[in-house]
Amino acid sequence: MAGPIVSRVSRVSGANGSSAAPIFVDVDTGVDDAMALAYLLASDDARIVGIASTAGNVPVDQVCANNLGLLALCGADVPVSRGSDRPLAAPLRTAEDTHGPEGLGYARLPSRDGTLTDYDAATAWVKAARDHPGELIGLVTGPLTNLALAMRIEPALPRLLRRLVVMGGAFDYRGNTTPVAEWNISVDPESGSEVFTVWSAAWGLDRPTHLPIVLGLNLTENIAMTPTILSRLAAAAGSATTPMSVLDDRGSRSAASNPLIRVLEDAMRFYFEFHFDQGEGYLAHLHDPLAAAVALDPDLVRYEQATIDVELTGTLTRGMTVADWRGHWGRQPNAHIGVGVDPEVFFDRFIARVGPYAATLG
Repeated sequence: MAGPIVSRVSRVSGANGSSAAPIFVDVDTGVDDAMALAYLLASDDARIVGIASTAGNVPVDQVCANNLGLLALCGADVPVSRGSDRPLAAPLRTAEDTHGPEGLGYARLPSRDGTLTDYDAATAWVKAARDHPGELIGLVTGPLTNLALAMRIEPALPRLLRRLVVMGGAFDYRGNTTPVAEWNISVDPESGSEVFTVWSAAWGLDRPTHLPIVLGLNLTENIAMTPTILSRLAAAAGSATTPMSVLDDRGSRSAASNPLIRVLEDAMRFYFEFHFDQGEGYLAHLHDPLAAAVALDPDLVRYEQATIDVELTGTLTRGMTVADWRGHWGRQPNAHIGVGVDPEVFFDRFIARVGPYAATLG
């Protein structure tokens, strides 16, 4: 079989010609998940039709609270559904050391005004796909638990979606949870394996453009937020603030005059401190906002097609995403794997969208 194919993912407008694509978001909010939601809320070409809360960075009830609180801050009305409180087969592990005790670092959100849907997150996936057949973009920035459960309810779900983007895995690259495993996949390896296997079986070979887009650490760690870039975001929002520095006291709170910028800065400070303590510098990798941007514009990233699977039983390698670049398994490619991105292009777009949007809230 031939080697990896450098590919472009098809882009199609909605069936009704609308420029605002319906998007369903599955998150374990999380600092960078919150940044991803802010990006989507700020995007005129996106219409969030539902949010699934997944246990991951923090327990599922805290994820629900974070999602509702962020929507309240932004004055947005989006259905939020509670997902499973545990992975398919393993005990839940959470990451308060990375994201803070409530998932958003030092940030404090307003009291949640909204209520959760009376159906769970797996049902929400299916409902959104049936309501927008062939148009819905699916985005997962947490463990794949809810999506796996949704595909059990509706095996045709892959055929109902226009596109699926997954932030997860690490391809020919070190892990951030174990030496070889990325967090989202490591939390629930069984759901990752199930989604990648069932998705490709549902499509077969007739629509290769509908392979999921998978963005691993090999790609997303190129998107490094810094205090300088964060200051550009505040300026674009017209918000007075004090630039952050590694010399600041731990836990210093944002002085931003804009409410959204203040939340994002307080969240990012915790994230900066975590990455600094890991020896990576006073910066933060924005894995999930990149996935949100790619969900709306796949051309932001360069891809290679490959067959991927998740190791489930290895003593040292459980949760590892393995890419068969050369066809050793004799199976057709089941994913577009992100392999190249221009961080400057991404950050320019992020600031151009989120800055003016924040200004409307302040």
